[in-house]
Amino acid sequence: MSLLKEKLQEKIAIERPRTEKLLKEYGNVKVDEVTIGQIIGGMRDIKSLVTDISYLDPYEGIRFRGLTIPEVLEKLPKVPGAEMPYVEGFYYFLLTGDLPTENEVNAIHEEFNSRKQVPDYVFKIIKSMPIDSHPMTMFATAIMSMQKDSIFAKKYHEGVKKTDYWQYYFEDALNLLAKLPEIAAFIYRLKYRNGDIIPPDPNLDFGGNFAHMMGIAKPYDDISRLYFILHSDHESGNVSAHTGHLVASALSDMYYAISAMLNGLAGPLHGLANEEVLRWLHGVYAQLGGKIPTEEEMKKFVNDTLDAGKVIPGFGHAVLRKTDPRYMAQREFCLKHLPDDPLFKYVDLLFKVVPDILLARGKAKNPWPNVDAQSGVIQWYYGVKEYDFYTVLFGIGRSLGVTANIVWARALGYPIERPKSLTTKMLEDIAFGKK
Repeated sequence: MSLLKEKLQEKIAIERPRTEKLLKEYGNVKVDEVTIGQIIGGMRDIKSLVTDISYLDPYEGIRFRGLTIPEVLEKLPKVPGAEMPYVEGFYYFLLTGDLPTENEVNAIHEEFNSRKQVPDYVFKIIKSMPIDSHPMTMFATAIMSMQKDSIFAKKYHEGVKKTDYWQYYFEDALNLLAKLPEIAAFIYRLKYRNGDIIPPDPNLDFGGNFAHMMGIAKPYDDISRLYFILHSDHESGNVSAHTGHLVASALSDMYYAISAMLNGLAGPLHGLANEEVLRWLHGVYAQLGGKIPTEEEMKKFVNDTLDAGKVIPGFGHAVLRKTDPRYMAQREFCLKHLPDDPLFKYVDLLFKVVPDILLARGKAKNPWPNVDAQSGVIQWYYGVKEYDFYTVLFGIGRSLGVTANIVWARALGYPIERPKSLTTKMLEDIAFGKK
């Protein structure tokens, strides 16, 4: 048994009794009340999911296993010669809740390396698709095509114990995650670089190997590590995370669940926000003739935009009540590596002027920038200028958190999800006091 799997087995033995006790002894304790607005309005803020892997605190931002983003970036072991931590070490942390040692990071790095060879049929399937297919379609299809190799699907039909399901989901998770960088880079080079494919380097880590296969020099390797970590998880209620969790709750294997997750992520209201922000920034840049405005000029532009009934994309968040720490982590990178980039200067000016304007207008509960206000600018600067590929990058990162959640859901025996529906007439009777 591998080091990571052995550690995870130890953790599961501790956590299972906690869940069993809550269900058996406290299953009828009420947690919250639900309003008609929440029922009709997309189940917003209904407390009905559980995950220990991440929590979105309104005032501290996302916490991974209890640690803030700055703490995660500081405490996790760094790739030698790099600013950012190993993605492999971060995944160890998501699964176990423990900060890995250097030896443990090396062990999981080797484990990922041993699993990362992509079957040739996957590349053939991608190549057979129309070249103008959306990269997310290619990505999800490639993952779905590997379902035939699911260890869980095979073991389930052999009749394994329910308490052992997690082991095979774990194997599928590592087998899948290890292959994602090469599949994504292959799609990028096939679509946007005339099919000039760069083979993987077995000596490189997850983020470094992805940057290598993309054909982009340092420090893009650090950008990749940072991007995958920041986008890995965001509680379980967002569309991509919940879709993966929901599909896997039917005991659909990891390949089915993650391809479904990507399909949810591809929606304009979820994973395309950074693309839309960058598109808007380019529009502003063109409108202002490429000139770097003063703060006063930018304030006027923002006020004129709002007066015209338009929004400033990339600002505001459904839960956060402060600047998104994911934004701040990327901002710090930009201040160090691309402070004179024109688009970053626009982002920097917006960061300085928009919140006060929105606060003065009473336009938003959270007037501060979110992660999407920054991420596209960095990709553009390093030469990834194809907007529709950005969600694939998001998908690689989100797969880390979702696979970890699914492994734990199977370890703790969570059942298939099946909420109850009401008719509109039933809601009217409740609203009008008839029931």
